[in-house]
Amino acid sequence: MKDKRNEILARQLLEYSIHIEPGETLYLEIKGRDTLELGKQVLRRATEMGAVVFWYYSDESLLRYWVKSASDEQLKAQADLHLHLMKKADTYISLRGSDNPFDLADIDGVRMERFNTLFYKPVHLEERVKRTRWVVLRYPNNAMAQLAETSQETFEDFYYDVCCADYAKMSKAMDRLVALVDNTDKVRIISPGTDLTFSLKGIPVVKCDGHRNIPDGEVYTAPVKDSVNGTITYNTPSLEKGTLYNNISFTFEKGRIVKAACDGDVKKMNEMLDADEGARYVGEFAIGVNPFILKPMKDTLFDEKIAGSIHFTPGQCYDDAPNGNDSSIHWDLVLIQRPDYGGGEIYFDDKLVRKDGVFTDPQLEEDFSKDNLKAEGME
Repeated sequence: MKDKRNEILARQLLEYSIHIEPGETLYLEIKGRDTLELGKQVLRRATEMGAVVFWYYSDESLLRYWVKSASDEQLKAQADLHLHLMKKADTYISLRGSDNPFDLADIDGVRMERFNTLFYKPVHLEERVKRTRWVVLRYPNNAMAQLAETSQETFEDFYYDVCCADYAKMSKAMDRLVALVDNTDKVRIISPGTDLTFSLKGIPVVKCDGHRNIPDGEVYTAPVKDSVNGTITYNTPSLEKGTLYNNISFTFEKGRIVKAACDGDVKKMNEMLDADEGARYVGEFAIGVNPFILKPMKDTLFDEKIAGSIHFTPGQCYDDAPNGNDSSIHWDLVLIQRPDYGGGEIYFDDKLVRKDGVFTDPQLEEDFSKDNLKAEGME
């Protein structure tokens, strides 16, 4: 698909998201045939800017055969190869547009855990995330339109509005929310099937404003590891490693998930939560604020940014918001609190700060409005 908007998006990725400089090395991962047009624009523009580009093509249909057959020794050897390449990179962009997001659905949970532990964690969680300037995004192919339950043409228009939002303005708008979260100790979240409490005391707060994910639009931190108590029921489907989970519910005691239920493969879900000790503790709490994303589409990069949502993430914490939790997984699960999804409330230190997805501070609502964040040239 040749689309002038790919040139706008490529410039945004290179000039704003990773801010690439002449002479730097870009590791460009292209997943899926439909991403090639955007990949060409990124490759062309990065080269014109003086960068050295290494590009790598993959998709889940290829990954499937490798993960199903690879021994631990082969997983480690592949990780060593990719680590060598990643250590050479200053920046990383991943364009993800697989034809079939369910290609990994029939791979058992134990084998996926070995892939996460021996390959994904050392290459991506420990090297790429911690050291490079990186950004990842999905591409609006027909598979994504199907997940969003809309036509590809309609989905493309939605996609470019979201991905080409004015992230510089969004970044400025986030400062007020960051200050609010940063001054909070005790959090309480109430929604249908949810009554959860935890502490944020001493944990840094980070804004996600287009420098790591496209689309973006969240402010995150992490709970004090052993402070989480109560139950949370997520009302957004989660497509994780090729398996779809609905109505996930966790009960916590002193930070640990002691009970886990869902509509779907409960055994596979618990195998993921048993991957290591940290998988049953939470590594991230985040508030979604992107006004262009209002409903789930079974894609984490979009769903976790939904306006009026939160996500509460079992697994690895981030280095810039550390709570001491270490894991091979990082599973972003989303709860939408707008009235059309059952409503809900967030309290910071016993003060109501958001009701039914709307901030009680009217300035925050205005700052995160569509009118304020629409990018020039995208009308």
